[in-house]
Amino acid sequence: MSRARQPPLVTGISPKEGAAWTKVTIRGENLGTGPADLIGLSICGHNCLLTAEWMSASKIVCRVGPAKDDKGEIIVTTKSGGLGTSTVSFKLIRPERIGILDQSAVWVDELTFRTDRNKGISPLSLRPSNPLGIDIDKGKITPKDLELTFPGMSADFTSENFSATWYLIENHAGSSFDQLKIAASNLKKQATKKNEGSLAYVKGGLSTFFEAQDALSAIHQKLESDGTEKVEGSMTQRLENILNRASNTADTLFQEVLGRKDKADSTRNALNVLQRFKFLFNLPLNIERNIQKGDYDVVINDYEKAKSLFGNTEVPVFQKVYAEVETRIGALRSLLLEKLLQTPSTLHDQKRYIRYLSDLHAPGDPAWQCIYAQHKWILQLMQNCRDEFISGQRVGAGALDPEGDTRPPALGRLSHTTSLKRGGSLRTPRSSNWHFETPQQVQFVEKLSDVVIGQLPNFWKLWISYVNGSLFSETGEKSGQVEKSKKNARQRQNDFKKMIEELTSRLVKLIRGALLPATLPQGELSLYGGWESKTELAGSWLTQIIHTVRGCHEALSAMEIPNDLLQVIQDLLLDLRVHCLMVTLVHTTEDVNRLAEKEDWLVDNEGITSLPSRFEQCMVQMLQSLKEPLEIKPGETNVLQLEQVQDQAAELSVRIMKVFVNSLEQLSTKTDGDINTSHNISVDLSSPDRFTGIQEGFTPTSEQRLLIILSNCQYLERHTFLNLAHHFEKHSFTGTEKITRVSVDAVRGLDRKLFEAYIERRADPIAGSLEPGIYAGYFDWRDCQTPTGVRNYLKEALVNIIAVHAEVFTVSKDLVPRVLSRIVESVADEMCRLMQCVSSFSKNGALQARLELCALRDAIATYLNADSNASFKLALESLPQLHSGADKKLLEELLNKFKSSMQLQLTCFHASSVQPIKR
Repeated sequence: MSRARQPPLVTGISPKEGAAWTKVTIRGENLGTGPADLIGLSICGHNCLLTAEWMSASKIVCRVGPAKDDKGEIIVTTKSGGLGTSTVSFKLIRPERIGILDQSAVWVDELTFRTDRNKGISPLSLRPSNPLGIDIDKGKITPKDLELTFPGMSADFTSENFSATWYLIENHAGSSFDQLKIAASNLKKQATKKNEGSLAYVKGGLSTFFEAQDALSAIHQKLESDGTEKVEGSMTQRLENILNRASNTADTLFQEVLGRKDKADSTRNALNVLQRFKFLFNLPLNIERNIQKGDYDVVINDYEKAKSLFGNTEVPVFQKVYAEVETRIGALRSLLLEKLLQTPSTLHDQKRYIRYLSDLHAPGDPAWQCIYAQHKWILQLMQNCRDEFISGQRVGAGALDPEGDTRPPALGRLSHTTSLKRGGSLRTPRSSNWHFETPQQVQFVEKLSDVVIGQLPNFWKLWISYVNGSLFSETGEKSGQVEKSKKNARQRQNDFKKMIEELTSRLVKLIRGALLPATLPQGELSLYGGWESKTELAGSWLTQIIHTVRGCHEALSAMEIPNDLLQVIQDLLLDLRVHCLMVTLVHTTEDVNRLAEKEDWLVDNEGITSLPSRFEQCMVQMLQSLKEPLEIKPGETNVLQLEQVQDQAAELSVRIMKVFVNSLEQLSTKTDGDINTSHNISVDLSSPDRFTGIQEGFTPTSEQRLLIILSNCQYLERHTFLNLAHHFEKHSFTGTEKITRVSVDAVRGLDRKLFEAYIERRADPIAGSLEPGIYAGYFDWRDCQTPTGVRNYLKEALVNIIAVHAEVFTVSKDLVPRVLSRIVESVADEMCRLMQCVSSFSKNGALQARLELCALRDAIATYLNADSNASFKLALESLPQLHSGADKKLLEELLNKFKSSMQLQLTCFHASSVQPIKR
């Protein structure tokens, strides 16, 4: 058996005081298990069970009756817990009543008096808000749908058209069957109580009814005893006269009082109306004040309240005031729409104004109007940006160098390019005079990108909010604004897509007009072009622009804008990258062509000047500056895989190589007057003291220039071109083999040409001096004395060869074998020719000729080649053979004597173990 429940305990009542029939909420513990369990409720000693509405075990709602006590406890009685107790009390306020003869000029609560004397308080005013006595469970069906389902019916059970089905669907759609059974039981109990109350009322008044019946019976008997009712002097006639006099006397006595009473009632009614409806009468002024303060939410809430209360009123005064309210609200709609369409504006403000207009039921579609206005404003901003730069209102024209070239040098371009890192800001750090150094096209593209990146994200977010319906408040959701917005958004998707396409297309066309005007149709040049007077951009500035445009594309992609809408930017990037590649190659060609002007003719230990390394450095810097333009970002095309770009890049690269080779050739043909003599040629010899005269005040001669350029050509072929081929491949350049092959062929051609020119200048004088030297003093091979040694002409020829050796060795020891072999070949060929031209030799002449040929051959044996050996062989074969042993011995002695006497001079012709001095 279950344990008995605790008795009810009341711990709170709200309000704690009030007049009779005040609705109160009672809170406490164990206040019953249900409506049927509640069997008693008294407040200040008055039974309030009839108006009680059980809500839960801790809450009961009822109305206080006209109790006798002014203050008392709240006692709850239940079947399960019995008689309860209370820790709080209720104070009953009794209003002061005004007699009919008392004058009153103050407002009196309308509950105190009944203006309609013939009617009492309607029982419906005391009806419970929950007649079924079970928990209300609202369904998800909207009132609009219920009105369509039950036309002409109502869920108000006081209405003549009450529909029980509607009431149950609206208030108890989620209630269980058991709860509905409890509700039916509650209705039966309430009906039983009502019938019992009426019967008790009748029973309590039976004595009164009987007394009235007795009085009427006595009057009837008296009338019958008096006879006819119309007899003069009869009781009825006298009674009628008395009543008429009493009525006239009463009217005379109370006419003034009743007049004042009627006026007081009218005044009270007017004050009551003003008090009850002061919200409406004060609303126009409050709307104006709140609009001035910017409290639009307060205005909207007041308007919604007034609309729900007086929107359909038929009272003329209310209609007039409400019309004034609508006028003020109309002006507010216009003001909010004007603010919404103002630019610039933040996304937060735009959403706020759209929500306000939605809650005010503004005509049209304010959200779409805002999107359209924002679109036009962004387009105008972009066009204004271009117009400002074209008109020259923007500072920052490119600073010209003394030669009129605005392009930074190769090193500057490289350092500038390397500062553009992935993931950094679209703009690189600027110096204080940046505006006066950066070309206007670069400033324009950065400014234009800032406009797009600054405005387009909010524009896109506004559209997304429009699509998902997040622009509207809860009021908008209830009124169907969200669904309407989503429907409008679906219908306008194509229109918005065209807006985004127009914005991206305008961005691309403006950039093309500034950088690639040739890619625009002729008709659009006047709108987007006009940059002809501006400075042509170098590759480094184009790289910075590519970095900026890429950053813009990444920012737009991060907003999840469809890729097909951003394809025009990808196409622009492709054209910019190709243009940057070509411009960089062309400008590098110009830089390489100017390298020859910086030749200082200072050679290192290998006989190389700084020119090859300058050239290689220039090319490497060019390739490094192209690293970012050639980098392949997600969604981009490899420009070096485009066939046309491959051909153009390879052709320009080959041109760079040829230009450098041509500059070398031009250096070799310059006259001595064209050479910069501010620098002396640097020599590296094993013994610096041997050539002190060369080091001091020495300037390169034309022959020395040829040697220096020949040495540079060898270095280019063996090192520079191979290194560049590696760098080309490292940077994914195509056609590297062709570039290297053409470059090597060009430098080899120049090498052969310069080598032949040098040999011609040095070998011809030496070979030409042999014949005059041989026949000096009318020497005759057929009539000569016994040889005593090698004659002077041969020694002079050797000294001249030694001078050439020194000249070549001074520049590059690697050139010595090649040059001396050709010099020796030329001398050997000339000696062979001279010997073969002699018709006959005497014995002494043959010995003299053999001595000189052998001395020359042995002295320069290190540099003999096949042709030289063949020439000496033919020359010796043309001489008579030595048959005498004495002649052979004499020949050997004279040769040894020659070698001994010229040992020092001939040392240069032997392999030297002494290495050049390294600085």
